[in-house]
Amino acid sequence: MVYVFLANGFEEVEALVQVDMLRRCELDVKTVGIGGQVIRGSHGITVACDIEPEEMSYKGLQAIVLPGGMPGTLNLEQSEDVQNMVRHCASEGILIGAICAAPSILGHMGLLQNKKAVCFPGFEEELTGAQVLDVPVVRDGNIITSKGAGTAFQFSFALAEAICSPAQAEHLKAGVQWQG
Repeated sequence: MVYVFLANGFEEVEALVQVDMLRRCELDVKTVGIGGQVIRGSHGITVACDIEPEEMSYKGLQAIVLPGGMPGTLNLEQSEDVQNMVRHCASEGILIGAICAAPSILGHMGLLQNKKAVCFPGFEEELTGAQVLDVPVVRDGNIITSKGAGTAFQFSFALAEAICSPAQAEHLKAGVQWQG
């Protein structure tokens, strides 16, 4: 199971590319509505989420994904459900993906200490304790971070590689005609 958290003001590309690409890998991916079943993105796209937080389970959890966007990132960070799930994943070594502004959530929680990470330019100071790199995507242990909407496909390929395999990530790239 992979949970992609959506809160009002989320960046649509950073969330929906992940859902689409990971479902192409035949993973069980659920969008989780933080603040309701229907969530509105930062560019006015409304998404009916698969589940709400009370329907989540730790059983079979493979990864969580935190999209960026404003005020989506702030809304995710204010959610106790998101905080609890991030803490659970961190303590169990379960994959955590965060893109754009969302790595700031991990920084504020102290999860980026001595880890390599990236974020949307301007949020570097929020990645407390991290070695901030200037690359599209970086994985350090069970955390994958990415810069923003323009790196959404690279982020999805890194998630697919980590959850499934490098071969599955290459198959995914071929299937969508990735030219990067």
